[in-house]
Amino acid sequence: MADSNFDMIVIGAGPGGYVAAIRGAQLGLKVACVEREHLGGICLNWGCIPTKALLRSAEVYHLMHRAKDFGLSAGQIGYDLDAVVKRSRGVAKQLSGGIGHLFKKNKITSIMGEAKLAGKGKVTVKTDKGTETLTAKAIVVATGARARELPGLEADGDLVWTYKTALTPPRMPKKLLVIGSGAIGIEFASFFNTFGANTTVVEVMDRILPVEDAEISAFAKKQFVKQGMTILEKAGVKKLDRKPGVGVTAHIEKDGKITTEEFDTVISAVGIVGNVENLGLEEAGVKIDRTHVVTDEFCRTGVQGLYAIGDIAGAPWLAHKASHEGVMVAELIAGLHAHPIKPGSIAGCTYCHPQVASVGMTEAKAKEAGYEVKVGRFPFIGNGKAIALGEPEGLVKTVFDAKTGELLGAHMVGAEVTEMIQGYVIGRQLETTEEDLMRTVFPHPTLSEMMHESVLDAYGRAIHF
Repeated sequence: MADSNFDMIVIGAGPGGYVAAIRGAQLGLKVACVEREHLGGICLNWGCIPTKALLRSAEVYHLMHRAKDFGLSAGQIGYDLDAVVKRSRGVAKQLSGGIGHLFKKNKITSIMGEAKLAGKGKVTVKTDKGTETLTAKAIVVATGARARELPGLEADGDLVWTYKTALTPPRMPKKLLVIGSGAIGIEFASFFNTFGANTTVVEVMDRILPVEDAEISAFAKKQFVKQGMTILEKAGVKKLDRKPGVGVTAHIEKDGKITTEEFDTVISAVGIVGNVENLGLEEAGVKIDRTHVVTDEFCRTGVQGLYAIGDIAGAPWLAHKASHEGVMVAELIAGLHAHPIKPGSIAGCTYCHPQVASVGMTEAKAKEAGYEVKVGRFPFIGNGKAIALGEPEGLVKTVFDAKTGELLGAHMVGAEVTEMIQGYVIGRQLETTEEDLMRTVFPHPTLSEMMHESVLDAYGRAIHF
């Protein structure tokens, strides 16, 4: 490399890292981005994007079976798993290639290799051509996270899968066990169940989708059971007996009793751990707590000139949070005034069927925080667009501070709620009150009208319910 001196070095090219690099370049910084595997990181290559492509295929497959409901006919409905996966991989490849183009457009030096901190303002990069040293005034660590593996439940790529194997499955499971009911677990459960796998979900907490509002979790569970899933809550998988070429015997504990059940495939989705190893973080004086780098609200590590963003910097583990942290950090490095991200205004979306989306406090969390609340609800069955779409199962729920009218949280389950939630996200960001939302004219006929009705319901003014 002709020049190894930069204003900013970004380690990791996932949704946090590549966005930080691009924003830094836009602001006139000389930027290098080091990535050891794929431009786009887990999100574009093995996470957010390819899973949505798979789930879209499952959604279309589901709708094809409902053709009669819409006055249509479809015969010989089937699927080709290899073709479904090929489409998903193609979508990921297209977007990953796009990042390379953006790097060139913004004159960012892109280096494929393994980076390690080597003292103040220094990074060594091991590539297939050898090791080189880069220097910069600021370094941004954006190395992301990977699947957590529990003792005895480790993935083997054959009988027990992580999300990576599940994205390129060697077969369609006949009887599937999913351990964990967070977003990753439920999305894969939804995908494989739609294509005919006999699916069981085991969740150690008292309800599935445990970070969601309890009412939304209960509604989603009812729909999953209706679709044929078996849901075991307050349960745990204690042991897996593997029989190569045959299947797995799972020892499941529930209500103090252990039972065994046979499965041909297991997906482990029990959380993530940060990629903090072999980066020289501890040697640099960075504090690490349970595999995540400890930072302040501006993603500063406490070591001068060293920042950490995205999954490695802790919850919420969401691509859009990482991207906005990347922008914020790049602007700080460029000398601009930046605003810290508000975790309570970051939406979470789960792309199962039905979809689940939320922002802000749940009803229970709001009460725990000492708020007197007003809660509004509106069911999809009361919305003309939902009925016309053939998607009458769903619920929109809003939580307000009874004293000030502040929108504390919004929670949804149903068709396209992952798109609708952004309306409430903007409301939270602009510190909207119930009066602002009530006076807003929502277009008709749309699913978004339910957002309006839920607000009205919180104050006893709902029109269509």
